[in-house]
Amino acid sequence: MTRLTWAATVLVALGAGVGAAAAQGQPGVSADAIKIGTFGALTGPGYLYGKLAMNGIDVVFDEVNKAGGVNGRKLQLIREDDRCDPATAITAVQKLIHQEQVFALIGGGCSNATFAARETIEQAKIPFVVVASVHDGITQPPAANIFSMALTSSIESQAQLAFALQQGAKKIAVVSMRDSWGRARYLPLMEAFKAKGITPVADEEMSPDANDATAQVLRLKATGADAVIMVLFPKPAAIFARDAQKLGFKPILVGQTGIGDPAAFEDQVGVPGATAKFTTISMVKYTPTDPAVDKWRTLIETKFPGDRLSNFNLFGIGAAQALVEALKRAGPDLTREKLIDALAGLKDLAIDVYPGPISCSQTDHRCNKFPAWISKEPGGPIKVQSITHVE
Repeated sequence: MTRLTWAATVLVALGAGVGAAAAQGQPGVSADAIKIGTFGALTGPGYLYGKLAMNGIDVVFDEVNKAGGVNGRKLQLIREDDRCDPATAITAVQKLIHQEQVFALIGGGCSNATFAARETIEQAKIPFVVVASVHDGITQPPAANIFSMALTSSIESQAQLAFALQQGAKKIAVVSMRDSWGRARYLPLMEAFKAKGITPVADEEMSPDANDATAQVLRLKATGADAVIMVLFPKPAAIFARDAQKLGFKPILVGQTGIGDPAAFEDQVGVPGATAKFTTISMVKYTPTDPAVDKWRTLIETKFPGDRLSNFNLFGIGAAQALVEALKRAGPDLTREKLIDALAGLKDLAIDVYPGPISCSQTDHRCNKFPAWISKEPGGPIKVQSITHVE
């Protein structure tokens, strides 16, 4: 070996050593591992968006680790329960950042809890990939370190109106909740109507715990509405659909991810034929029984025998794949700043389960803008009808 070649080899080795040392100086990064924190509901009804999504993340990390990890480092997932409670979410995030010393965060199920934790996450400058929370305030105005792989409430609201119009609706009505969750969707929906120069023929309100929708149904029926956009949780939505069927009111019913399981919704309504014209938004392009997700079904049901593959698992799988790609692009000399830059640079990234490619930018961190539309004929399977692209 010549002196020149020997010197160059030494310099390369030293550079690699400096890079590894720099990466290991980052919280949650060692020579052979990267600690990633996740928070969401592990208990209670919100576990669908928390625990099940986390299980999806987990199996993606397992597959990555079996293949050697990311740039030689294995991924380790650390879970915290936020119980869908804003105060608990802040505590969970603080624990992950300061006690567990994780490198990055992925998670967020219940919107109000995740929104409450935004300030803590933003101040810590820790990279955060949102899995399921849709509240616009999580990503708008953009925080440099927060990126959403979930459809945000404004994107869903625009898609609901676009879908009703695509179905040929001429008289579109709205029935909505007006709590904090409802307003986060209702207000951008009203902006979408305004942007298109359309006025709803009726605008009704229902409470989350409503047990009767007779009055709302009768008023909407009197307007001749041929489509109803529902900004409702499953319970009031089921009450509305049930009472509409009983009163002979049969418009197109347009849902969103809050009513993301047509089979469960059909059961909850409990009146034959009441959901025949119900279509709702999904963040993913496959139904849990689709052969295209057999790989993920096997992985989920093997590692978590109590689970049956659900859309909520798929939410976690999609977001985890996006994070893994960004980690790869950030390189072996891993820093939080490099991961944030890599996330902002994701463009037209195809993900196994999402309806369209993921695209983030420095100014827009709402990276998923392709809602899928799913429906279920009474007694039949769930089917994907179409995909909408929201600009």
